[in-house]
Amino acid sequence: MNIKAQDILIVLKWLASGWPGSFALLGKETGLSASEAHAAVQRARCAGLLRFGMEGANHSALAEFLIHGLPYVMAVRPGKRTRGMATGFAAPPLAEHFPAATDDPDLPVWPDAEGDRYGVEIRPICRSAPLAARRDVKLYEWLVLADALRGAGRARERELAEQIVRKRLDYGAAR
Repeated sequence: MNIKAQDILIVLKWLASGWPGSFALLGKETGLSASEAHAAVQRARCAGLLRFGMEGANHSALAEFLIHGLPYVMAVRPGKRTRGMATGFAAPPLAEHFPAATDDPDLPVWPDAEGDRYGVEIRPICRSAPLAARRDVKLYEWLVLADALRGAGRARERELAEQIVRKRLDYGAAR
């Protein structure tokens, strides 16, 4: 069973807010249907990113996947300049470490009609990520970290994202 983009969104939502109590609610909070949310949880469990039952994320497997796998399976391909929602080094929790970079005309943004920034288009991990991020600030931070690890920025932004992910998942120091 192959991992899909919405599976990553679901796992990051689980990290951000825990199990909401139903697949219908999980889907609603992430902009997916209940059946898509259910299928995403099942694929994430089969991949070892979520534990069986409702125990939550497998932190060690998730850290390894986000840091070492995500850049290969969901690499960033910068697009044209567009209006959108800031991501990568231009959004929390990374923006506080790179305040001058937030004025960069090449800052990464998810295309979004409700966005308040202009920058270089970065496709979000999943089509519903901007909607889900607006609903949950903690999820937004996880998605921003994932984008930095995917390649939305320079090496220093990626290194900082890796450190933050390792710390949040209690997965040891950077190697």
